[in-house]
Amino acid sequence: MVSSKLQSPTSEMVLLTPSTENPPSIVAAATKDKDAKREGSAESDSSRVVMKKQLGLLEGVAIILGIIFGSGIFVSPKGVLQEVDAVGTSLVIWVLCGLLSMIGALCYAELGTAIPKSGGDYAYIFEAYGSLPAFLYLWDAMMIFVPTTNAIMGLTFASYVLQPFFADGCEIPKLALQLLAAVTICFLTYLNCYYMKVTTKMQNVIMFTKIAALVLIIIVGSIWMLMGHTENFDKPFENTETDPGKLSVAFYSGIFSYAGWNYLNFMTEELRDPYRNLPRAIYISLPLVTGIYVLANMAYLAVLSAPEMIASNAIAVTFGNKIMGNFALIIPIMVAISAFGGLSVHIMTSSRMCFVGARNGHMPAVLSHISVKSYTPLPSLAFLCLLSIVMLLVSDVYVLITYSSIVESFFIMLSVSAVLYFRYKRPTMDRPIKVSLWIPAVFVIVCAFLVVVPVYVAPFEVAMGLLITLIGIPFYYVGIVWKNKPIWVQHAIDSVTFTCQKLFLSAKEEKED
Repeated sequence: MVSSKLQSPTSEMVLLTPSTENPPSIVAAATKDKDAKREGSAESDSSRVVMKKQLGLLEGVAIILGIIFGSGIFVSPKGVLQEVDAVGTSLVIWVLCGLLSMIGALCYAELGTAIPKSGGDYAYIFEAYGSLPAFLYLWDAMMIFVPTTNAIMGLTFASYVLQPFFADGCEIPKLALQLLAAVTICFLTYLNCYYMKVTTKMQNVIMFTKIAALVLIIIVGSIWMLMGHTENFDKPFENTETDPGKLSVAFYSGIFSYAGWNYLNFMTEELRDPYRNLPRAIYISLPLVTGIYVLANMAYLAVLSAPEMIASNAIAVTFGNKIMGNFALIIPIMVAISAFGGLSVHIMTSSRMCFVGARNGHMPAVLSHISVKSYTPLPSLAFLCLLSIVMLLVSDVYVLITYSSIVESFFIMLSVSAVLYFRYKRPTMDRPIKVSLWIPAVFVIVCAFLVVVPVYVAPFEVAMGLLITLIGIPFYYVGIVWKNKPIWVQHAIDSVTFTCQKLFLSAKEEKED
């Protein structure tokens, strides 16, 4: 049967703006009988081409934990220790970073319920500071943050899967890592495109698996300490580093490990009862993460000396090999599962930011379309999958993420500052959750410090991150500000959009009457 759900697309793109002509409508195959009668408002809503509210509280918690835990806590939580040179100081910084993340999360709870739109930071920056700052954040995110993170997660998963097939000391071929990472990214993108319910259930299972793995590490470390092995905690604050630059980098490393607590805000429109479930998911997740991170690091430090921990490239595996005997094989399996789940969550959430950016005219219009079969942002998912695979071929992918991490921190600070901005500019704005003003103020001040100090510690990396951001400005003015583009360009845009719309069986989002 045929359906009229596929509508004529607008042609707003980066470098491409809408044509003045209305292109002919597209008719595509639909999945339901055109003549079937729909009764009741709920059934009518289910037939509309919109993102469906499929996420509850458990799925929200799974998204936050899936992003934050990722594989980092298993692989490289040594960044703090190697900067401060003292076990006790490193644990204090882990606690402080957790508290700062909780403060930031409270601010996002207010923003997410006051502005119940998907897109997270992009949506809040757009609402508060306008089009150009929001576009520059989207530029950095789509060109660097998202695809490089997907590539690194994919390579981490591939490394842990392939390592058992190679002898100790034998390096895994780079091509094998890239191919398995590419297959994994494509497979998870496919799942997120067509089987959203399967994806969310899988993430729930993986969340409990990650927690179980970390609890296992904590229990083993605690038993080790109860057996009298506490020598690594003798004089815990001795030789503490006092250089402000190194302390700030240590704090920065800790904050980076907690990154991801804002990702549920990317999917606000798909949450059932977001006014309750968004803040509840945040309130449950952040204290849990902070407690597990601190206890896991205590377990690592109880078993491994500071030099062993700093020298290790996969701390959980080193931990298991030293103390768990024949059960050590559990750890790399858990790390692989964790990386797999983190990658799936990141693919799902980041595609919503791309979707919202396109909906606002900051990305090609076809990326704002939704599959008429699965009601997912299929074009955005496919686009980010392609970019992620390209990043797998870039030899300096790790360097790119280093360049952009400070810029990302700046934009997070800008997002939280929107809480203060809205309090001043829109005092009567509806706020289901309203935090005390000192909470966003403290977060903004600390983030400003963390943004400014790297200018002194790592000026080259800061300059490169700034350059990548500024390159987006010409694209903004040519693609968005310049409206009267040549007719042949508009026709080319329409042709590409029609082709993609038919290829993906996608349509523009249908608004409520």
